[in-house]
Amino acid sequence: MNSVKKTSLISNESERRKNPIGACISTALDRYFKDLEGHKPKDIYEMVITEVEYPMLVAVMKYSRGNQCKASEILGINRSTLRKKLAKYGLNN
Repeated sequence: MNSVKKTSLISNESERRKNPIGACISTALDRYFKDLEGHKPKDIYEMVITEVEYPMLVAVMKYSRGNQCKASEILGINRSTLRKKLAKYGLNN
């Protein structure tokens, strides 16, 4: 393996450890754009937000044991906003 490629791999690994969620999103988007095969991308923002927001809400609600007050504090949003987001994804039961 040449030194440039090895340095790049080390740099990528270091970035993944510092920002694992961001690195995953970046990798997924790179793959998404490669897989378009000439098709025009559309609504990327909504796609990414939905892909990240849903599992985040599931994880936080599990961590808070369904306590919306605690979950809203963890997320840094008010309970009303949390309730709307839970309803959007059908997680409000």
